Amino acid sequence: MATEATAHGGYRDILRAPHALRLLTGTLVGRLPNGTGPIAMTLFVRDQGGGYTLAGGLVAAYGLANAVGQPLLGRAVDLKGQPRVQLPAAVLSAVGMALFALVGIGNLPLAYAAVVLAGFFTPPLEGGLRALWPSVLGREDRVHRAYALDAVAQEVMFTVGPLLVTLLVAVWSPAAALLVINLIGVLGALSVVLSEPSRAWRSAPREAHWLGALRSPGLLALLGSFFFVGLALGSITVAAVAYADDRGTPSVYGWLMAALGLGALLGGVLYGARRWAGAPERRLRVLVALLALCYLPLTLTPGPVAMSGLAALSGFFLAPVLACAFIVVDRHAPAGTVTEAFSWLVTTFGVGAALGSAAAGPAVEIADTVAGFAVAGAGGLAALLVLLATGRVLNDPDAPGRGSRHAVSGGAATVVHTEKNAL
Repeated sequence: MATEATAHGGYRDILRAPHALRLLTGTLVGRLPNGTGPIAMTLFVRDQGGGYTLAGGLVAAYGLANAVGQPLLGRAVDLKGQPRVQLPAAVLSAVGMALFALVGIGNLPLAYAAVVLAGFFTPPLEGGLRALWPSVLGREDRVHRAYALDAVAQEVMFTVGPLLVTLLVAVWSPAAALLVINLIGVLGALSVVLSEPSRAWRSAPREAHWLGALRSPGLLALLGSFFFVGLALGSITVAAVAYADDRGTPSVYGWLMAALGLGALLGGVLYGARRWAGAPERRLRVLVALLALCYLPLTLTPGPVAMSGLAALSGFFLAPVLACAFIVVDRHAPAGTVTEAFSWLVTTFGVGAALGSAAAGPAVEIADTVAGFAVAGAGGLAALLVLLATGRVLNDPDAPGRGSRHAVSGGAATVVHTEKNAL
């Protein structure tokens, strides 16, 4: 059940809060290298004469390294604070991608090492922003609406990012696109860590446990589902390049990715315009079912105009799924692990996307482009099955070590959420 959003709960109210627009924009810009990395890397490899399997392998290496680095860096942020981790990581990640742009695929061991460096040190800006929202916005309803705004803003990046990469490739080269995108990313991270909320933020006290956030059964269930959502999106990245090559128009790739992002943007705006009643875990199952259903028509591979429409449809429920998942993560994360918990979501998503890219490459080369898109459909259905199979633990947000998990800003505890309230 949904009700219309009240004026005080609207997006405008969120953006007018002190520091909110800067943090959202800085995080968005800082994530640009990671958000467009698979696209830019695939185009770069193809420009260098490499095949889809090599492109998928490099993207997979980048994604897997990112998956390993995100929770480790997220835990470091919870322990050490944001500026001491985020900015050095952003610089090291940019250095790795610059090295890849300079060496190309002529020296494969060095190329793989470079993308692994770039992926591992991708700063956990997503988890960091979601950890900052309580201290910046105060009320629980505003924090939940910020999660929806966060998901919508991501789709702005996924809409504009592919077009920016395509433009940089057309004006200069794929190598120049890699360099420029990563320079922009460092500037975004710098904007975030120099802000007052980022400098003042401290994690809530945490129970010492080697599993950290992963000791929550509900969080594990969510991560299992999001692995397959990532797999679906990763396969679309590679399959869309194959589709563009089949049509003899490389620019079609950028338009397909932009259409997917635009669909998610529209879906996120409509989803965030309402306040939703009921448990978010149940709502998430419905949203993932709709997301999976919208992936299936991609296998029809019609002409570019119709295919762009199908790409937009496939993205329509993505931002709502993300916004709802953010609330679920917040409800299930153990005390003092908020950045790490959100980083695990990014990690699982990244692992799935990497394996989806790696699977779609051979699928396209062995079979055809339709097979690449079929991987996406299978991933969406698997994500739904995981949520259905784990409904019992996912529906119970209570877990050992939960208590107050919220940040301390400026030395004073700021309790913003209640443990059981849903959006």
